[in-house]
Amino acid sequence: MPDAPRTTPSASAFTSAFPLPSLADQAERLIGLGVPALTGIDAGELRAFAEKAAVDAPAGSLLAVHPDAAPASALAPSLRLADKPGFLVVDMEDVDAFTPQGVELPDGPFYLVHDLDRGDHMGNWSPEEALPALTAVGRTPLVLTEGIHWLLQRPEVLERNKCFMTIGSRLRKANGSFDARTPAIWISNGTGRDGKERKGAPKVGWCWWNNRHTWLGFGSTTGRAG
Repeated sequence: MPDAPRTTPSASAFTSAFPLPSLADQAERLIGLGVPALTGIDAGELRAFAEKAAVDAPAGSLLAVHPDAAPASALAPSLRLADKPGFLVVDMEDVDAFTPQGVELPDGPFYLVHDLDRGDHMGNWSPEEALPALTAVGRTPLVLTEGIHWLLQRPEVLERNKCFMTIGSRLRKANGSFDARTPAIWISNGTGRDGKERKGAPKVGWCWWNNRHTWLGFGSTTGRAG
């Protein structure tokens, strides 16, 4: 029996149930997690940006560090869920080559991401199906580092059977086509190469561009500002 056609969700369907701390608190959270030490960004500049941005920032904005300054490979181990640290799957060692595609990030090392949503209502969609649906309602998919930053601030956004893909990051191959892997963040079951000790840990991995997963939505935003 063929799959039912996908119906584009309305803009009102994208509402996050996870309020974010103040930008000042988010900056301190990143500093406390050691992100400046890991990536070489300046903690004082991060604090100053957060203080200045807070004057005009819409409520619920996420403080993000540009992937050029804080790549996914450096951020992933800082993820935590309960007592389990995050990790990167072994067959995605080229994760930092997955760059923003069709997404314009602000210049500079720091910027804000507005109105985040996990995309639960798009579970069992493929990335190929989800991208035009997001675009149709004025949203853009998160890049991988934005998804990680969201979880650094609110680890509980990652729930069993309610995880998300970050299809704004893709790897363009030498021939101009895209790698079929697309980044996603979910919770390890501790099987296979993950290892039993990683059961319940946040996992940065990938899924195929044309595949569907009932437990993966699509992280998205209404926009970004520097």
